[in-house]
Order: sequence, then C-alpha cells, then structure tokens
Amino acid sequence: MKNIFNKLIFVFSISSLILSCHSDLDQSPMDPDSFTEEDVFSNANEARGALAKLYASLALTGQNGPAGSPDISDIDEGFSQFSRMLFNLNEITTDHAVVGWGDPGLPDLHGLYWSSSNDFTEAMYYRLAQEVSFCNSFIANATSLEEDVVKIYIAEARFLRAYAYYNLLDLYGNVPLTTEISTELPTQSNQTELFNFIETELLEIEPLLATSNEYGRVDNIAAHALLSRLYLNSEVWTGQNRYNECVMYSENVMNSSYSINTNDGNGNGTAYDELFLADNGSNGAQNEFIFALNFDGLQSQTWGGSTFLVHAAIGGSMNPTDFGVNGGWGGLRTTKNLVNKFAVDVDALNNSLGTQSDWGLVGNATQNGWDGPDMEMYQTATNQYAIYADLNDGEMKFRFNEDWGQNYGDNNSDGTLDPGGDNILISAGTYYIELDLDNSLYTINAYTADKRGMFHSDGQNLEIETIPPFENGYAVSKFKNVDVNGNSGSDSSGNHTDTDIPLIRLAEIYLNYAEATLRGGNGDLGLAATKINELRERGFGNSSGNINTSDLSLDFILDERSKELYWEGQRRTDLVRYDYFTSNSYLWPFKGNEPSGIGVDSYRNLFPLPSNVISVNPNLTQNEGY
Repeated sequence: MKNIFNKLIFVFSISSLILSCHSDLDQSPMDPDSFTEEDVFSNANEARGALAKLYASLALTGQNGPAGSPDISDIDEGFSQFSRMLFNLNEITTDHAVVGWGDPGLPDLHGLYWSSSNDFTEAMYYRLAQEVSFCNSFIANATSLEEDVVKIYIAEARFLRAYAYYNLLDLYGNVPLTTEISTELPTQSNQTELFNFIETELLEIEPLLATSNEYGRVDNIAAHALLSRLYLNSEVWTGQNRYNECVMYSENVMNSSYSINTNDGNGNGTAYDELFLADNGSNGAQNEFIFALNFDGLQSQTWGGSTFLVHAAIGGSMNPTDFGVNGGWGGLRTTKNLVNKFAVDVDALNNSLGTQSDWGLVGNATQNGWDGPDMEMYQTATNQYAIYADLNDGEMKFRFNEDWGQNYGDNNSDGTLDPGGDNILISAGTYYIELDLDNSLYTINAYTADKRGMFHSDGQNLEIETIPPFENGYAVSKFKNVDVNGNSGSDSSGNHTDTDIPLIRLAEIYLNYAEATLRGGNGDLGLAATKINELRERGFGNSSGNINTSDLSLDFILDERSKELYWEGQRRTDLVRYDYFTSNSYLWPFKGNEPSGIGVDSYRNLFPLPSNVISVNPNLTQNEGY
C-alpha cells in the first residue's frame, strides 16, 4: 500500500495542479498550477491523484524530484521541505538540537536571535501557505464531483488544511484565515479565531473521514488526535484551558485500533528504534503512526525529510554504512540537557526502595574499595535488602555493619550466600542487587537504562564550548535508513532514504492524556501511569523503569515527552506551554547565544511574519518585538 501511495505522490509532485490564480496567505511560492481543472477533476479517480499532491506537498519540495523546479523560490529547495523546517523551528531552537552549519539565518535559530527576514522562518510560512492554497483549490473544485468517495477526499483535504493552520497558529500566532480562492488581500485573524476554526473543522470532518485508511492517509482518529494536541495547547493560544476535552479526545484515540509498537524486529531489547527504521511502514511501527509522511528512496526523493535527519546527524567517527547511507553531512548534534535526561539516577532509585540498613557492599568494585565504608543497602522487607549500584570492574562481598565477622561471598558462583565465601566478580556497570537472608540467596542483575536515548559519544564531547565543530555535543543515532535486518534502503546510491516520519503517533497521545489530567482534566492518573509505563517498558526492554502514580508531575511528563519524542518536531511547542522556552526557568547550552544559556524576551515564543508579506499587505500587523 505504501508503494502505491508513493507512486501517486511521485506522479503528482512532478506535475503541478492548475486550478486558478490565488494568493492565499500572501504566499510567494511558485504557481502550483499545471493542468486544467477539467483534467484533474473529471472523475473521482483523477481527484484521488490530486489529493496525493496535498500529501506530497508536506513531504516533497517541487516538481522535479529532489531538486529542480521548486514550489518555493528564493531558498535552497531541500531547506524548504516541511518536516525539515519543522525540525529547524521546533527542535534546533531548543535543548534537543544544535546545528554546526553557518548558513545565514541558521545559527540564529539555536541562539534565539532570529530577525523578521530569517530565511527559515519565511520558508516555513510559505510552505504552510502553499499547503493551505492547494487544499482550498482542491476543496473548491472537488465539490462538483458527485461520487461518495470524493466526500472522503474533501474531508482529508480539510484535515490537511487544519493541520497547516495548526502549525501556522503555533509558530506565527495571528495569520490570515482563508478558506476560499480569492484575489483580495486577506485580513488578519487572531489566535482565538484560528483555534476556533481548526476545532470546528476537525469536529465537522471527523464523521466524514474514513474509519480506516491506507497507510499514509488520515482517518477519523487523526482528527481526534489533532484535537487532543490542539486542546492541550488551548490555554497558551486562547487563554482558556480545555484539558477536559484533551482528556476526552485522547481517550478516543487510546481506545481506537492504533497500538503501541512492541515488535522488536532486530532483537536489540527494545521495539522503540523500529519506529525510525527504513521499514517503519511495515515492521509494526505503522500501527502506531496516526499521521506520517511517506518517503521512498526511489519514488519520492527530497533533500529534506528523513534524508536530512539521517545524513545531517552523521559525522566524526560515525560509520554512514551503519545508517544505510553513503556519507554524513556533519551538522546536527544535541545538548547535554537531552543526554542527561537518560542518565540513571541511582540515588533516586534507592530512595524509593525503603529504609537504609546496616547491610552493605564492600570491595574494589564499589565506590570506596575494600577499606569501606560499605555501600549500604535498603531494607525492602524482613530480611530482604536491595540496592541500585554503579560498580567498577572488580570484586565485592556482602557485609553487615562494616564488620568482617559477618560477611558473605559465593564459593560456587551459583547465587548462594556462603559465610566468609569467595569474592564475587563484577564487571563495570549499573546493577540492581538483592539480598535474601531467609533463603541465603542473592541476585545481581544489570539495570538496563532507557534505550530510547540513542546517542553516539565516541569522539564527541558532552559539553558544547562552541557550536562548530561537529565533535561538540553528542550525535543522535535515532533515525536510520536500514530495516530490522540491517539492510539498507531502496536507493542503492545511498543518497535518499525510505524512513517515514511520524507527525502524530499514539505515544504522544498517551502523554497528552497524562499532562492534561495533571493540569486538571477529568482523567485517571492511574491510567496515565499505566500508559506511560507502556512506553517506558518498551524503552527499557523490561519493567525496571516503571513508575507509580505518585511519581507523576508536570516536570516528569515534560521530561518523558522529551525522551519519547525528541527530534520529532514538538519540543519548542512543549517548552512554550511550560513557559520554559524563553524564560530563564530552564536553560540549555547557547540558549540566547550564551554558552551556559540565558533567558530571552518572551515575544520569541512566536516567529515573525515574513517581512515581505507585511510590506505588501497593509491588513497585516507584525508580531510584537519584530
């Protein structure tokens, strides 16, 4: 099914759609029209092909493969691709990513000092304006067709238009709202008006969308999912909280046929990485993807999309072959803030076990060596003790009250305690160790860290003293152009990738539900903890990272969103919602263009409208501060 849809995308990306002249949102993309409306809208089948162009406009960039005859002029074509722009504006501007390239306007994004003429903020506005324009044209012309299936196509076009307006609202605030083709200069709408339009559209089209659809196209659950995201951010945009509605629509999605991927196809102990491999349209990940951009290294080529995410993250000592591509671009890394969210906090884990006891660990594998003091264990029940411990290569024993008269080892390395027995050999790592005095047994199990944290540290510096060179900052190895068997994608040249990019997936909805409930929505915190544990069990590969309801807090949820969704285009939106994006309440390296990070003016919670749009339309007022 993916291949069928990719062929449609390919066909209609190289032949543009001519319907009429229009200037929706005062865009400056190239005219999207190339055939007459009689050709495109002669029947439902032709309309289905025109619908593919609407999807393709978010994935691709022009009329001639990866480059040539672009939809948007005056910017490098690959730079202007939608998901690449979403990454630039919602990830590079945050603690999730830094970019070492010096293209004019790009360093400004991570430093939070962009101007109203920034090429990248302009390109995203035009890309979204173009999508609105294409959707308006499609809706106006497809309405004349009588086939029932066309009603579904129109509902999909309305969803894509609502999704474009969701992003315009989130990124730019007050933008023109246009739903019809017109030569009149549009007037400016405020955030509440835009919010209400998106909400109304999604509510109206939900019963019109298919209850299930081919992979890559949206169904009615996508409308519920986007409503969940919309309501979660309502208070930021309208001043009115809608957390009850967020809970309700999140529940609708959680009760749907979509499911969290648990298929560990490559057998590495977690099913999380399968979400970002070249076969994620068929390896089980597709069951979690509610709305995704489809890519094919042969049929739908772009220098944006996952081609960008894979190539740009490779540099230093990283081997491009491991990622299924022919080379790295040496651009993208992350900050220590993201890396440190995956660090194991053994103190916090131990504090959750119980009361500290007089039983402990001693040996050169421990922090204090054979001379002690011992690493004291925690009593979990009568004669039962446990500890999470960072240990070195070496040996250890159990000891009571730092008294060699009461020590235990293991003579046969069989897990049985022997008074005064042999030292127990340890390899360096983090462990969960249990002592059972009732049965004279012990267990030492490696504590598995959260495997969602996929970083390349060899030759990389955790600290970022300057943005270039590539070695400053850990590299992220999340997106790959290999399948679960390690085979590279379909483009044998190694240029373009097959990896699809999820724009909305079920895991996000779990986190929306939890956050909305904590913020006062009428959800169930027990269910929220259960759903988060589904994600953590997948990430850890076992239940060792599971939480209780008492562990839930807003900051915990924000960190969990970071660990689950990093590099998926949502981080800036999350930080704005928490008032962490511009304030000095939360800092990261080179926030505000300072090495240790500083707060910036709050007007940067929104990007500026393009300066040339302001200059040609007297109906528009620039966002505050620009």
